[in-house]
Amino acid sequence: MSTTTNITKLQRRSLRGAWWVTWLLTAFGLFAAWVLLNLVIGGQCKGDCVIGTLAQMFRVATPIAFAAFCGVLCERAGVTDIGIEGKMLMAAMVAYAVNLFSYQWLKDFMDPATAGNVSRLLALAGGLISALLLAGLHAVLSIHFKADQIISGTVINILAIGVTGYCYRQFLAENLPAGPGTFPLMPIPLLSDIPVIGPIFFQQKPLTYLMFILVFVIYYILFYTPWGLRTRAVGEHPRAADTLGINVYRTRYINVLWGGVVAGLGGVWFTLEAVDVFNPLMTNGLGFIGLAAMIFGKWSPFGAMVGALIFGLGNSVTSTVSIFRPDIPSQIPQMLPYLLTIIILTGVVGRAVPPAADGTPYEKN
Repeated sequence: MSTTTNITKLQRRSLRGAWWVTWLLTAFGLFAAWVLLNLVIGGQCKGDCVIGTLAQMFRVATPIAFAAFCGVLCERAGVTDIGIEGKMLMAAMVAYAVNLFSYQWLKDFMDPATAGNVSRLLALAGGLISALLLAGLHAVLSIHFKADQIISGTVINILAIGVTGYCYRQFLAENLPAGPGTFPLMPIPLLSDIPVIGPIFFQQKPLTYLMFILVFVIYYILFYTPWGLRTRAVGEHPRAADTLGINVYRTRYINVLWGGVVAGLGGVWFTLEAVDVFNPLMTNGLGFIGLAAMIFGKWSPFGAMVGALIFGLGNSVTSTVSIFRPDIPSQIPQMLPYLLTIIILTGVVGRAVPPAADGTPYEKN
């Protein structure tokens, strides 16, 4: 017991000690991006513009962070999941469809405001269930049938593109009645009135608040609970974990399924918080950017969150540049998030070490 406790404390100290470098680099990156922004737009972004840009950073980072958290949960248990993009796309489409059609039915029985609130909650549940089902398919293929996990994730993505594209053409592309809209802003009383900080952190929508909560919850579960210890053991050395009585298959199944739910949160963000409409391929590769944020964060929830915020900043800066410099072709600032992905992966991926058993099916003797 004493040896185990000492090892756990050593791991935590090592984790904390390594992160000051990441936070320092992140602060420098944010400062450099801010300097670049002001050089491009001639110092026109001040005051409310700065606050709006930073608030937008957190909103845009929300689906990327959820995708990264899904990757952390899956890969810490030894299952590679590149099907996050497909889960997000499916959740976005199902959430939009449930939101639209349930509202049209519910408004005949209750007032429109109540019907909109109920339909959005039903849409949230529907989107999460659809992502959970795809996660279950990925789990069965990669854990039970021991299929190549890269191929399995690719199948999930292709399946989601095909199903959502078909449903869009058959049921959603026509002129549909107006839906109930997205989740409204939910300012937190008192905290939202704090100058500067309030509008940035405490005047957001529900899923953005949930992102802030989940990063602490997942970190605590992974590094301070017996389940987290079992998860990390299964991801690092599944045979040793099995020898100690840990059910490797069950642990991996549960983590992949919960990861699917978290990816679903990232998907429903598109049609329940961003816009009240669904378009094919509207996730636009953010699931893959979430994987890049996970690698940047070295498979840690807080590190993944930092990576998501960097990409979110790239997107929000893109919007600001488009407003103040319409003479610059829109394609140029839109390249920024993807250039950040390449730069970060080039600089970090060589030093980031994944869990030892990540992507390796387990064969029980």
